[in-house]
Amino acid sequence: MVDISVVRALAEELAGQVVADRRDFHRYPELGWSEFRTGSLVARRLTKAGWEVQLGRQVHDEAARMGVPSEDELAAEYERALRQGADAEFIRALRGGYTGVVGSRRFGEGPTIGLRVDMDALPIQEACSEEHRPYREGFVSQNPGIMHACGHDAHTAIGLALAEALPRLGASLPGKVKLIFQPAEEGVRGARSMVEAGIVDDVDLLLGIHVYTGWKLGEMIAGTGGYAATRKFDVRFEGKAAHAGSNPQQGRNALLAAANAVLNLYAISRHAEGLTRVNVGRLEAGAGRNMTPAEAWFMAETRGATTELNEYMYRRALEVIEGAAKMYGCGWSVREMGAAESAMSDADLSARIRRAAETLGGYTFLPLEPRGGSEDFTYMMRRVQARGGQAAGIALGADPLGISRRDPDRERVRGGHTSLFDIDEAVLPRAIELLLWLICDLLG
Repeated sequence: MVDISVVRALAEELAGQVVADRRDFHRYPELGWSEFRTGSLVARRLTKAGWEVQLGRQVHDEAARMGVPSEDELAAEYERALRQGADAEFIRALRGGYTGVVGSRRFGEGPTIGLRVDMDALPIQEACSEEHRPYREGFVSQNPGIMHACGHDAHTAIGLALAEALPRLGASLPGKVKLIFQPAEEGVRGARSMVEAGIVDDVDLLLGIHVYTGWKLGEMIAGTGGYAATRKFDVRFEGKAAHAGSNPQQGRNALLAAANAVLNLYAISRHAEGLTRVNVGRLEAGAGRNMTPAEAWFMAETRGATTELNEYMYRRALEVIEGAAKMYGCGWSVREMGAAESAMSDADLSARIRRAAETLGGYTFLPLEPRGGSEDFTYMMRRVQARGGQAAGIALGADPLGISRRDPDRERVRGGHTSLFDIDEAVLPRAIELLLWLICDLLG
C-alpha cells in the first residue's frame, strides 16, 4: 500500500498545474457535443502521459446520441476550436461532435476502476465585473454567450491531474484505471451514447465527481444519489397558414395547438409514489398578427423520483400533445433531446469513500438530501451495477465565499448555472489527493 505522505506530496506538486488547466478550460468553454478544443487537448495529454486513448466514434454509439447541434453549428465550433489552440492531430477524430475521450491503463492484475468527469459548458454570458474573480484575474470566458457555470472545467482538470499522477504510483496499483471524459452532460445528452458503446462494460468500480458552491471547502457527500429520472424533448406542431381576417376557416392554428398542449401538460396528475415534474421552458410560434400560425414548437422536460415515475409522466405528456394536435387539426412530432435515469450510489463503495476521506482528515460529511436534480452519470452507474459492479458519486464543497448549505446567509451563494459562478480552487488539489488515495485503497 502506498504511503499517505506520497499521495499528499503528489497532490501538492500538481496543485499549480491543475489550477492552470482549470483556468485554461474556463477561458475557452465549449457547449455539449462541441468540446473540440477540450477533447483534443485531453487526448494529447493522455497520450503524452502513456495512456491508451480511445476517442470520437470509438467511444460513442451514434444512434444513442441526443440533442446534437446542426452540422453548420458543429462546423463553426470546430473552426473556432482550431483558432483557439485545439490539437490539430486529435481534433480530426472528434469531427461531427463525437467529442468523448477515454484513457485506459493497466497497472497490474486486478479490478478495473472507472472515473467519469464531464467537459461541457453552458449557454450563459459570463459576468464581466470586478466582483467576479475570473474577470478580475484574467481567465473569464473568451466565447460570447458560453461559460463554465457548473464546474466541469474543474472536473476535466482533475481528470488530467490523475492521468499524470497515477503512473507514478503504478507499482502500488494492482488493477486497471479508466478515465472517462464525457461530453454533453448539460441537458443529460452524452452519457447514454458512451454506455451503449460499451465504455463501462469492463468497469468493476465506477466513480464520479462534482464540485458545488453553497458547500464550503471540506464539506462532502460520500455517495451521491436520489437523482431524478428525466426526459428532455422538443415538440413541433405543423398546421396550415391562412389570412386571419378573410379566410380563418382555412387555417390550422399551430400556435393554439401548442398553447393548449403547454397548459394541459401542467394538468397531468402527479403520482402518489413519489416526486413527479413537468416543465415547458420555451415556446415559439407565429410571424404576424393577421396570419394563422402554421408552425409552433416548445422545449419541455419531465422528471420523476424513479425511472418508472418519469416514464409515467412522459407517456401522459405524449398523450396530451397528441390530443392538442388533433383538436386543432395539426401534425406533431417529438424529438428526444436528453435523458437520465434515477440511481443511488452503492452503500459499500460509499462507505469506502468516506473512510478514505476520514483517513485524510479535514472533511465534514453532509447528509444525502435528494432535491429533484438529474445527472446522466446515472446511465453509467446503472450499467455497472447491472453487471455486478458498484458505482458511487462524490460531491465536494467548493464555495468561493466559504458558505455552507447549513448557513443562514445562503442567499449570497453564487449558484451553478449563473453568470457569477466560480469555485474555491483549493478544492482541486484536495480532490486529487482524495481520488489518488481512494484508488490506491480500492486497488490495494
